[in-house]
Amino acid sequence: MDYDTYGSSAVELAIDLANADRDAGPEWASAFLRAHDEWFEPGTDLDLSPDEVGQAGATADRVRAVAVAQSEAEVMERLNALLALAHPQPYATDHDGELHLHYARPDAPLLEQLTTTVAMGLSQVVVQHGWQRIGVCSAEGCDDVYVDTSRNASRRYCSNTCASRSTVAAYRARRRT
Repeated sequence: MDYDTYGSSAVELAIDLANADRDAGPEWASAFLRAHDEWFEPGTDLDLSPDEVGQAGATADRVRAVAVAQSEAEVMERLNALLALAHPQPYATDHDGELHLHYARPDAPLLEQLTTTVAMGLSQVVVQHGWQRIGVCSAEGCDDVYVDTSRNASRRYCSNTCASRSTVAAYRARRRT
């Protein structure tokens, strides 16, 4: 699957958000934002209020809801709910030496930049490449969200580690019988 660099990065931001470890308490949001600070306009305050942390978590839940949907109708309903939270105001920039689009206006608040970028990146993949390209890992004990970039849309695992672990477990189960 071939998709543009900025759009692919935006969907990776969405996937990372859906897979963020929120068990660490409200600090998860600060850790996530600092790890992905390249997405935000320089000088953007990366601190969220407790209410905004909850909203960021709700955005993560909405991305996951798209990934677990079982039909195109479900995906469209859930994706549209996420898009309703976005406030896109795209603009062209070449800040990194290559002309590309940004989805949120440069002076948008942090949460708006995050939600808009995630919603637009996820929607581009779904609309351009199909709703089946977003999924949840099939490995036992893993529920990470992934985007399937394989040529034949056959991916079932979030990583090679989960695929290998599942293959080994299946082999051992066959050997026991």
